[in-house]
Amino acid sequence: MAVDRDHVLRTAAALLTRKSTATMDEVARAAGISRATLHRHFAGRDALVRALEALGIQECEAALDAARTHEGPAREAVHRLVRETESAAGLLAFLYSENQLFEGEERNAGWARIDERIEALFRRGQRSGEFRIDLTPAWLTEALYGLMASGAWAVAEGRVAPKDYTYMIVELLLGGALRTDEPRREES
Repeated sequence: MAVDRDHVLRTAAALLTRKSTATMDEVARAAGISRATLHRHFAGRDALVRALEALGIQECEAALDAARTHEGPAREAVHRLVRETESAAGLLAFLYSENQLFEGEERNAGWARIDERIEALFRRGQRSGEFRIDLTPAWLTEALYGLMASGAWAVAEGRVAPKDYTYMIVELLLGGALRTDEPRREES
């Protein structure tokens, strides 16, 4: 029986999103394969995490393409980007917490490409006058990642309704926590 690598990766992502300390045995069980079969495809946890990283980068780049971040007002592009990443939010939250991916000199070039594309969106919004200029595009990008990870965890734990994920992230990132007279709820 052939093993569907994509199924194994997506199953591992779903499990590790809920339980980041899951063992390779637990991943194999969740995927419906033996530990030996899992190890034939992924030599260990590091290899599995690296494969999940490649999947996460692929998902992010697809979301950036679908969000058309170069079109329309930058605020709307940020909204589209968050909405497009929602289906991969759990995987991205898991990857966000995997220190091994961001230590040392072996950082995947895919993250740099994604960072640059998101930073370009924030720079565009700053040039158009939509976004504050006292915060760097790099910081706004990091803040977006942190909010997306937090949002994914809150949804996974049932503390936040899934339908509110995009709204909460975009509003907090772009509107801040200061109270205004009227909320700017944007429905999609």
